Amino acid sequence: MSHHKWPRGETGVRPVIKERTGIMMTAGTSAVGSAGRLFELKASLEHRRRELIQEIHGRIRDVRSDYITERDVLDPAESSEVDIQDEIGFALIQLKAETLNKIDMALQRIAEGKYGDCFECGDEIADARLRALPFALRCKDCEHARETAEQSKRTMALRRDSSLLFLDDAGL
Repeated sequence: MSHHKWPRGETGVRPVIKERTGIMMTAGTSAVGSAGRLFELKASLEHRRRELIQEIHGRIRDVRSDYITERDVLDPAESSEVDIQDEIGFALIQLKAETLNKIDMALQRIAEGKYGDCFECGDEIADARLRALPFALRCKDCEHARETAEQSKRTMALRRDSSLLFLDDAGL
């Protein structure tokens, strides 16, 4: 066991629990609860990962087969509608792929023993938050602060863009 300076200013030795899965977890981590809880969350992430992979591959197969069979027999209006449906389908595939990436990153954090700690402040992420969003990177407070900052950036950008439009309309 080694001495380590923890994010909240604590120092000292924290024993590590090794599950039969080979997952390392800091003992006393209330966000994850116990090694059994970590095992549960890992299994849930792996299950969701498998589901997403199947959904993505199935959707890609469907799009390919639809594209090949339908394109030759559609008139321009029908083709346009199919294009819109395809774009929606591709957007859904992209969202699922992004979720899959987040799950992969969470599984990597589990393997590295860093799962359950907030990326921003280092505090533990609440167990309820991890159950609801098992690939969460931030605690509720840090996520709220990030979302507020993002919203402020978008608002400022919209104001800047509207000001430029106003100046263009004024002939300046």
